[in-house]
Amino acid sequence: MAHVITTGCIDVKDGACVQCCPVDCIYEGARTLYIHPDECIDCGICVSACPTQAIYEVFRLPPALAHYTAINREFFAPEVSGLGSPGSAQDVGPQACDHPRIAQELPSAAL
Repeated sequence: MAHVITTGCIDVKDGACVQCCPVDCIYEGARTLYIHPDECIDCGICVSACPTQAIYEVFRLPPALAHYTAINREFFAPEVSGLGSPGSAQDVGPQACDHPRIAQELPSAAL
């Protein structure tokens, strides 16, 4: 896994990262975006494009956000979205679900 989307994207989903990703590995959930861990090529373009600074290289992830590594990976599992590794976010479109931990987060406006 090269890059991880964290809390700053929840209920924002700006999409600038999606537009600049050269391999289309950023998928849309109901409340946030997710980077597919096996499709990301570690180019880092998404990091500079993200206006909320929600994307981190996995090795630079602050300890308090470390659980987002598992959240991004598990989103694609059969128990969550069931997407597996489709190879292109555009081919599958937005998903109506989120990782359970994201679904339980309070809306940003409530914080």
